[in-house]
Amino acid sequence: MASDDDLFRQEMADVTPIKPDNRVQERTPRREPSIREQLRRAAAVDDRKDRNPLTVPEQVQPVGPLDIVGLKKDGVQEGVYRKLRLGKYEPQDVLDLHRVRLMDAHNLVQQFLENAHNNGMRTVLISHGKGLHSERPGFLKSYVLHWLEESYLVLAFHSTPANRGGSGATQVLVRKNGQARQRNREFFIEAGKHQR
Repeated sequence: MASDDDLFRQEMADVTPIKPDNRVQERTPRREPSIREQLRRAAAVDDRKDRNPLTVPEQVQPVGPLDIVGLKKDGVQEGVYRKLRLGKYEPQDVLDLHRVRLMDAHNLVQQFLENAHNNGMRTVLISHGKGLHSERPGFLKSYVLHWLEESYLVLAFHSTPANRGGSGATQVLVRKNGQARQRNREFFIEAGKHQR
């Protein structure tokens, strides 16, 4: 009985290989994928690998490039939010998203917030730019604000003062991690003992 290799060679005996031609193949210029294509590719990623809780809807509430924005979630004291708004807290880390694609920004924002939370940082800054000169002004800024509002790690956020980026950057108040909350409890217990 003939082997598979022998049978294959017998079948291909009268086939002639195609000769290479010397013609130049023109390549079509590569275009940037549309938001719909990016979303479709992101949806195709295995859900078990994608642990990012931030969503990427096809559209979010548009924010103007020069709009000053902010949000204070429940439980944040007014005085703390006022200091955040006025830029009184020095950012402990900065994420620069200039020239970053949407899906990459989506992952970077989540990683940045998780890192800040895990390392006990309270105030961080995200520089997303204004998008004044982009095809869709304020596009990335709108998504970043959507993610900050949606993230359980974020207690409050506000556009930065002009000297830190103005409407092109957002300062974020990050939720305390378990260790920071415990230190806070111990501090107030000790302070209460000294007042008695």
